Amino acid sequence: MLLLRSPGHLPHRQGVDRAVSRGLPAGRRCQWQAVGSSPMGTETESGTDTGGATGTETGGATGTGSGPAAGPGTGAGTGTGAVTVPPRPPTSLSPSRAADFMRCPLLYRLRVIDRLPEKPSEAAAKGTVVHAVLERLFDAPAAERTPARATGMVEAEWERLLAARPELGALFQAAEPGALATWLDSARSLVERWFALEDPTRLEPAEREMYVETVLESGLTLRGYVDRLDVAPATGDLRVVDYKTGKAPRPEYADEPLFQMKFYALVLWRLRGIVPRRLQLVYLGSGDVLTYDPTPGDLLNTERKLLALWRAISEATATGDWRPRRTPLCGWCDHQALCPEFGGTPPPYPLVRMAEAAEAVGQNGAV
Repeated sequence: MLLLRSPGHLPHRQGVDRAVSRGLPAGRRCQWQAVGSSPMGTETESGTDTGGATGTETGGATGTGSGPAAGPGTGAGTGTGAVTVPPRPPTSLSPSRAADFMRCPLLYRLRVIDRLPEKPSEAAAKGTVVHAVLERLFDAPAAERTPARATGMVEAEWERLLAARPELGALFQAAEPGALATWLDSARSLVERWFALEDPTRLEPAEREMYVETVLESGLTLRGYVDRLDVAPATGDLRVVDYKTGKAPRPEYADEPLFQMKFYALVLWRLRGIVPRRLQLVYLGSGDVLTYDPTPGDLLNTERKLLALWRAISEATATGDWRPRRTPLCGWCDHQALCPEFGGTPPPYPLVRMAEAAEAVGQNGAV
């Protein structure tokens, strides 16, 4: 069952974060505690998953909202100063790149194979800063995880991000005076809203920014970053939590973020042999919490969908046939100048030899 709750719908918390365990069958109410944490990281198709060709992923692992309701900012390319990586066929799949291919195969190609840089965005940078605050807040003792402490961390996390990615400073260099201060205030507002949705003094996450990877029987490698994993000490139940700095999507766009969560649930099931008890999306932009309790059948269906998706990606990789698809999100795409839907021409396919080999096999048999 898919549930969407706003702050007014959340019951008063008693014990350990009872809000999200409301409605579970008798004997299945969960109290969540942690056993450790993981360092933050980024992910690419060959190891870490980037929001653009060379950025950090902010739509899955450290993501902002998705769908037209949330607007842009589900990925952040570094744009400048990136290390050039020779084009190569994709070798694994992450939630964000799966979403790219489903949304527009050409976008997937330009990000994963061509690795074209994308302009930094304020929305993506804000998502990274807010996620860092929510991750590092749990380093403090429970009683010190207050709104004042969390909002006070925002500027320091921005400075940390800016030191790692100096090109982000260009976001505000040409802006009006006070633009950076306004942007920081908006990030603080998102952090403060989180306290109306969850009580960090009653939570001890088992993992934060946890990198997960598994290889399916088919040989397909799935990988990604989980924002937070909670474990119920009494039952071992798992709750997978993902923060979104955008607004909750309209119902017709809810499938994409839910697919991302089922992706993580499938990977955890394969790694730990346990189907997560609950998947939870926390939308800081609108103050909504969306929860879903998956079943083994759900995750098997997700696996079949991923395998079909990978077959389509492999075929496009071999043939070079990456067709664009016009969607409401095209207005936020950095690559319109290269897109036939907008009168553009994609760059020469960098894996042309693979495409030529595939064409020769198709016409004349194996050569």
